[in-house]
Amino acid sequence: MITRRTALASIPLLFASTRLFAQDVPQAPPRTESLRSVLDGANALEPLKVVLVSREGEMLAERAFNGRAIDGSTNIKSASKSIISAMVGIAIDKGLLQGPDQKIAPILARDLPRNPDPRMNDITIGNLLSMQAGLARMSGPNYGRWVASPNWVRFALSEPFDGEPGGQMLYSTASTHLLSAILTRVGGKSTLALAREWFEPLEGFRIGSWDRDRQGIYLGGNQMAMTAGSLLAFGELYRNGGTTKEGVRIISEDWIRQSWTQRTNSRFSGDGYGYGWFLRRIGGEDVRFGWGYGGQMVYVVPSLGLTVVMTSDEGAPSARTGYRDDLHALLAEIIGAVRSA
Repeated sequence: MITRRTALASIPLLFASTRLFAQDVPQAPPRTESLRSVLDGANALEPLKVVLVSREGEMLAERAFNGRAIDGSTNIKSASKSIISAMVGIAIDKGLLQGPDQKIAPILARDLPRNPDPRMNDITIGNLLSMQAGLARMSGPNYGRWVASPNWVRFALSEPFDGEPGGQMLYSTASTHLLSAILTRVGGKSTLALAREWFEPLEGFRIGSWDRDRQGIYLGGNQMAMTAGSLLAFGELYRNGGTTKEGVRIISEDWIRQSWTQRTNSRFSGDGYGYGWFLRRIGGEDVRFGWGYGGQMVYVVPSLGLTVVMTSDEGAPSARTGYRDDLHALLAEIIGAVRSA
C-alpha cells in the first residue's frame, strides 16, 4: 500500500555529480503484485487524479482516482518543459536553429539590457535547456515578481546573474520562456501555432489552454493544460524514438539521445538533468521523466518499453511534502508488476 510520507522524506539526497542517474529510490524489494492491486493501493494518495500505464504502445491500465475523470484536463505545470525541449529539437531539425551551441544574444538582441553583462554573449540554447544559463532564477520566490513585470523576456535578461553560463543547474522557468520567445522569432509564429503544426501527426496529442505574457509569447515551461492521454501520447513519441505509431517522424532520434544525456544534477533531489528531462533510477530501471508542480509526471522506462503518466492536484507542492517520492515509489511498484507479468 502506498502511503503518504512525512516531510522528512523530502530532504534532498546527497549525490555525486559524475553519476548518470541519481541513486535508486529507497524502497522495499518490488512485490509481485498485479498491476490492478498496485493501483488499488494508490487510492491512498489523495492528490492523485489519473494514472495511465502503456507498454510497447498497448494500454495496460488507466485509472482515475478520487472522483476525477480519465479525460479531465490538468495544468501540467513544468512537465511542459519537456515539450518545449522537443520543440527546440524540431526547430533544429528544420534548420530554424543551428543547434544547442548556438548563442542566444543575437536572437534576443532587441530585448537585451542597454549594457548587458558580458556573460550574456556566452549563453547558448543548450544552456537554457539544461538550466545552466547562469541567469537569475525566476522560479520559487522570484516567480511572482517575474510574471508581474511588464515584459518577461526583458526582465529575465536584465536581472543580475546568479552563476556562470555552463555552470551549476539553476532551475528557472524563465530559461524555458526564453526558449519560447526564441521559437516564436525563428519560427515566425506563436509557440502554440508551431506546436499544433509540428505535432499534428501525433494522434491523441493536444495542448489546451496556455498562458501568455503581455507580448503574446506563450509561457515556456508552465501553465499548459493537457489531458493525461495527451501527455501519454507525448511520452510515447519519445519512447518510440521520435516517430508516431504510424511511422511518421516528428523528432530525430539524435535529439532524444541528446535530451536524455545528463548535463547536470538537481541540487535539490540529486536527479540527473538533460534537456528538459530528469534522469533517475527507479524500481531498478533507468527512467527519464518530466515533472510538474503538484505531481504532474510523464515517465519513460526504455528498458521495459514502458510509458506511465500520473496527474495530480496542481494546487499543492509535491517535492517538500514527499508526495513526488510517493509517485516515484508508485512507479517502482508498477515496474515490479509489469516485470513480473
